[in-house]
Amino acid sequence: MNITELVQQQRDFFHTDTTKSVLFRKQALRNLAKWIDRHEHAIYTALKSDLNKSSFESYMTEIGIVKNELRHTLEHLNEWTKPKRVPTPMAQFPAVSFIMPEPLGVTLIMAPWNYPFQLNTVPLIGAIAAGNCVILKPSAYAPHTAKLIEQMILECFASKHISVVLGGREENTLLLEEKFDFIFFTGSTSVGKLVMEKAAKHLTPVCLELGGKSPCIVDETANIALAAKRIVFGKLLNAGQTCVAPDYVYVHRTVKESLIYHMKQYLSDFLGSYPLDNQNYPKIINEKHFHRLMDLIDGQEIITGGAGNEHGQIAPTILDNVHPDSPVMQEEIFGPILPLLTYHDIEDVITWIRSRPKPLALYLFSNCKTTQKRILQSLSFGGGCINDTIMHLASHHLPFGGVGESGMGSYHGKQSFLTFSHQKSILKKSNRLDLPIRYAPYTSLKEALLKTFLK
Repeated sequence: MNITELVQQQRDFFHTDTTKSVLFRKQALRNLAKWIDRHEHAIYTALKSDLNKSSFESYMTEIGIVKNELRHTLEHLNEWTKPKRVPTPMAQFPAVSFIMPEPLGVTLIMAPWNYPFQLNTVPLIGAIAAGNCVILKPSAYAPHTAKLIEQMILECFASKHISVVLGGREENTLLLEEKFDFIFFTGSTSVGKLVMEKAAKHLTPVCLELGGKSPCIVDETANIALAAKRIVFGKLLNAGQTCVAPDYVYVHRTVKESLIYHMKQYLSDFLGSYPLDNQNYPKIINEKHFHRLMDLIDGQEIITGGAGNEHGQIAPTILDNVHPDSPVMQEEIFGPILPLLTYHDIEDVITWIRSRPKPLALYLFSNCKTTQKRILQSLSFGGGCINDTIMHLASHHLPFGGVGESGMGSYHGKQSFLTFSHQKSILKKSNRLDLPIRYAPYTSLKEALLKTFLK
């Protein structure tokens, strides 16, 4: 079956209204949950093969998040799918008003390689919960996980409901030529622009989960040791190949040396004196990205790290005295490289960040409430943390998404259900009474009554 036939098969199935049954959706989600429980070891193996992730990191950042999302969705799906009564204006009396969530239809989910299990499955959960059909496109850069996801979908769902398309650019191109009812894309800003351009041809709505250079700010009031620990944690996850990883650090000049000292200490505590000998340290996804990262390090002042090996690993690297116009500050790093910039006045940091594209995440380490309020009110970004990194995306109560060049739309928890739904507005009018005010001929009395009701 070619892609056009697959889309049509799903559209035909969607029009049977089968997916609109809440019982059908819940059974589909339970099938998915059971499969994941039975194949947890296979998921570990695939992630180890593609990215050299440890079982702990695989569970913390991928499997555990998916299981939590499934549990939360199943617990609340009945509530989310119910029509919601809303007030009716007096001018519409007698009537009732309600909002009825409905699925969008045949949807496309295009996922990246860096968290290849989680970033395929979490949006899939939202799409199923909302009652859609889905074509899932995993990244070819993580082939072992993509193949396992194909197996998962084949064993859990009928192809007319959920299908997987494997492959690379050719398959991506063919998919984007089709008319979908919704496209959910996670990946780079450059490819996100292409997805949006292709979607515009069919007026297809999109959710774009992109990236950008997410800043981390450390002021002089911060708990420096704890800040260093949490920054290193956030940067080392998946060897920095995380869309919300702290991309660079702006540190107050009075605490810079202390921050460097503690970061070096925690790098050693987490990975040992020789990180490249650590069997659980993730690798860079492929040779192209490995060489891109090594080129970003070249010519910079290295505090620690800077080396790579034949296995595609790059030692955690801290750069000092980085110029804002240097190559490492011009693109999203997406690797274990952390540039440091120094500041004296927080207003200079705000001005500089405002001059850049809006980031996906921002992290502030400060115990000053005035500074916290100033940063939150003055800077636009997708989401973030105060006195931590990364952890905001692990909560299904917090919508996750970007703003501006870092993306549009959001998901996680109930927001995933809403993202894959249309909120259909209904006014149900009574037949018992039909007020004549709105009907011609219009008189001065009717106009006076109209102004009484509508003001």
